[in-house]
Amino acid sequence: MRLFGKVSMPNIVNNVDLDKVSQTVANGKNDKNTLKKPVKLQGQWNFDQNKGYQFKTELSFEKGKETIEIDSPSFLGGQGNRLGPMAYCIAGITSCFIGTFVGIATQKGIKLTKLNVNTECKINFAKTFDVADEPITEGIDFEIEAQSEDGDRKKLEEIIKLAEERCPAVYSMSHVIKVNTRIK
Repeated sequence: MRLFGKVSMPNIVNNVDLDKVSQTVANGKNDKNTLKKPVKLQGQWNFDQNKGYQFKTELSFEKGKETIEIDSPSFLGGQGNRLGPMAYCIAGITSCFIGTFVGIATQKGIKLTKLNVNTECKINFAKTFDVADEPITEGIDFEIEAQSEDGDRKKLEEIIKLAEERCPAVYSMSHVIKVNTRIK
């Protein structure tokens, strides 16, 4: 960015580029469709037990692609050689929630000095195995250790509530999401 012949530094707080966020918000206010971002993947089931995984996918992101190999835990019939599908789900939900929390704090001008999270989600496989019609999960618990420069705990608690309302992953867990499936 150039201002009057000088190069200005990006406005980054808490490892969040506020200039980019401000531009995204401005674009979204002008055209809400710019805020709809697809996430797509293509994956294959692996039938060769010697490869050490059951499912492989390649995900694209702005600056490249990443291949992920997933293997179910042994009690689900996998070999337990890779992270299982639910571990990726919980990691995704946790990182989305923490990212939302940090984004809101940053937009409110709060500089964080510490942020750690412990997450727990108990998965009940009774329905998966057709043993009982019980909920697959009782919920997810985030235990967050956060500190800010100003030390105002009340502000951090307010941001937690906003993050619970605004986080796309938390929304996906707490609302019915339409699923369309078909055999091709």
